Amino acid sequence: MAWDRNQMAARAALELEDGMYVNLGIGIPTLVANYVPEGVDVTLQSENGMLGIGPFPTEDEIDADLINAGKQTVTALSRTSYFDSATSFGMIRGGKIALAILGAMEVAENGDLANWMIPGKLVKGMGGAMDLVAGVGRVIVVMDHTNKRGETKLLKECTLPLTGKGVVNQIITNLGVLEVVEGGLRIVECAPDVTEDDIRAATEATIV
Repeated sequence: MAWDRNQMAARAALELEDGMYVNLGIGIPTLVANYVPEGVDVTLQSENGMLGIGPFPTEDEIDADLINAGKQTVTALSRTSYFDSATSFGMIRGGKIALAILGAMEVAENGDLANWMIPGKLVKGMGGAMDLVAGVGRVIVVMDHTNKRGETKLLKECTLPLTGKGVVNQIITNLGVLEVVEGGLRIVECAPDVTEDDIRAATEATIV
């Protein structure tokens, strides 16, 4: 059985380490805030100007002024701080963020990432993705293994415009966990009832 969106986010949360400053991209990665392991103290940063993000609010906790980069309402913590976009990107470009957990449209076997546009479709802009992959210490991608047409998103080479070259360290999909290593991708873990052969069959990239 493949993981669903929440299970992928929960698996990604297991990669969090005590003391980390972490940026969560839009989509599935935002759900990671709900699954920070007990006893692990991490500080979540959002490029729209918030440091210290709590889990998503319950119905009676919603504050329309508290949003993440994906325009979703979030909760604040006792240590939360707020700042302008220039300060936020200063943190990112200055190497202060240890980990970025991002979504993707495509990932290549060498760690190239395409996650910001599909040619011919209306795009509001790059957002913070290019700065994040260039400035953070580690990049984890969380995404479905295939697109809506059933085509793999793990390729030998990306076909879409790149966000960054050789920037992805780990990929968590609905089928399992893969590391970017020399020569291709290495299977680290399979989702329940998913086999390594299932992952290989759904992957164009080289599995080593």
